[in-house]
Amino acid sequence: MQLIDLLTPKAIVSSLKATSKKQLLLELSDKASELCGLPSREIFDALLQRERLGSTGIGDGVAIPHGKLTKLKNIFGIFARLERPIDFDALDGAPVDLVFLLITPESSGADHLKALACAARMLRDPGMVATIRATRDAGALYSLIAQRSQPHAA
Repeated sequence: MQLIDLLTPKAIVSSLKATSKKQLLLELSDKASELCGLPSREIFDALLQRERLGSTGIGDGVAIPHGKLTKLKNIFGIFARLERPIDFDALDGAPVDLVFLLITPESSGADHLKALACAARMLRDPGMVATIRATRDAGALYSLIAQRSQPHAA
């Protein structure tokens, strides 16, 4: 599984304005709803349910909120670069400015974990993260992720 397989150019938000974790999850749920056609509230509820188990803020300014939905057909993601870092209750206490939202079908099984691992691997690479933070254009962000997804770039 390649990370770029989970994204479309429309799934990249280069400068998301959110001032809280809740607002961020609401904004991403709205965007996910546009892309998959499922109600925003269902997506938000799935994300919130997962956050109650523990923060998906993995550290170093990165969060990977995720949820499973029974009516969803395919795994997909949204990548967002926040305009300003926000408190996300991350494991290291650092504010978050890079977010990879992952939504999977309830029946996705191991593919859900593979997708999470792909996102975490990309966002744990200090060089990649620095380049992402310096990039302001959604198209350029999509190209960066696509390039990183190539087998020789791993």
